[in-house]
Amino acid sequence: MKVIIAGGGQVGSYLASLLIERGHEVQVIEAREGRIDVLKRSLPEDTIIYGDGTSPEVLESAGIHHTDVVAAVTGSDETNLVIGTLARLEYGVRRVIGRVNNPKNAWLFTPMMGVDAALNQADLMARLVAEEMSMGDMMTLLKLHGGKYSLVEHMVEQGSSVAGKALRDIKLPLECVLVAVIRDSQLLIPRGDSVLMAGDKVIAITHMSQLQNLEDILGAGV
Repeated sequence: MKVIIAGGGQVGSYLASLLIERGHEVQVIEAREGRIDVLKRSLPEDTIIYGDGTSPEVLESAGIHHTDVVAAVTGSDETNLVIGTLARLEYGVRRVIGRVNNPKNAWLFTPMMGVDAALNQADLMARLVAEEMSMGDMMTLLKLHGGKYSLVEHMVEQGSSVAGKALRDIKLPLECVLVAVIRDSQLLIPRGDSVLMAGDKVIAITHMSQLQNLEDILGAGV
């Protein structure tokens, strides 16, 4: 997959390294001359382009006509939005991701403006902190489908109503599925006849509306 990353700051450089490790073809566009030398110390030199990502000439030199994904991750929302709009509406890139630096600007990052996915770092962090504060011993491992679902981990506590029961006999919340059980440092694939034991760590995918219900089921005294 060919990816153009507009913005060679910490986010852009880390993303580029990750994608290169996974075998993707990456081009990083960076407008700050002083940042180029920093990028050259961590990325292959032929992946780095010095220029303004809002310039059609620069985008074309990066190969945007044959690009699958554009990620606009500069520190400027205005710049990211212009790059996203150009990528989709002018060049027809099929997947455009935009970084939102100021949460107040999030409403601008829409498919109509050319952005498929807006990464609002402040909002994601705030929501994650608030969720972790309210969910007791439940740990969120990963957000899925725009944050509507979560991959979570929770221990089956002593006194839980599900301890000692087979999965087929446990009524899980709606839109919730158990994907793994960790017992004595071993990962077990859950089956209908699998029995949950106190002390097991349960890995589940659940809709955000069902997080508290899952917490109640696995917790003690329910």
